[in-house]
Amino acid sequence: MKLNFQGLAILSALVFLVLALTWMLAPDLLLSDWGVEFTSSAGLVSRRAAALYAGIAVMLFSARNAEPSVGRSALIKGVVVACFMLAALGVLEFKAGNATPRILIAVFIELAFMLALLYVGCGHPAQSDTSHRRRKA
Repeated sequence: MKLNFQGLAILSALVFLVLALTWMLAPDLLLSDWGVEFTSSAGLVSRRAAALYAGIAVMLFSARNAEPSVGRSALIKGVVVACFMLAALGVLEFKAGNATPRILIAVFIELAFMLALLYVGCGHPAQSDTSHRRRKA
């Protein structure tokens, strides 16, 4: 199976949509899995984060057929940064004792998406901003 942007964008969009729905409708499931107590404050932040996950899902699904371009590269870079930050925060919260080892499952998935997006994004010379600028010049 060859990894390409279209397949990865669709898979990522589905995962982000499931996360959005879970954070919106049942945030206590994820929080309790990580050993974090559900409070009204945690619910508020969870539901607001759900909107961001839904937005990323829509962007990825909408861009699934995009050819290599500066816009597609920007989308990849943004999701890579988000996945890296989520993974780093997961490890830090685990190390600090604020989450159970089960948060490392999320960290693994975030790192897998990050690496897959980097692989797909670096797979085309036209992906880089400088290559795109040279073609236009």
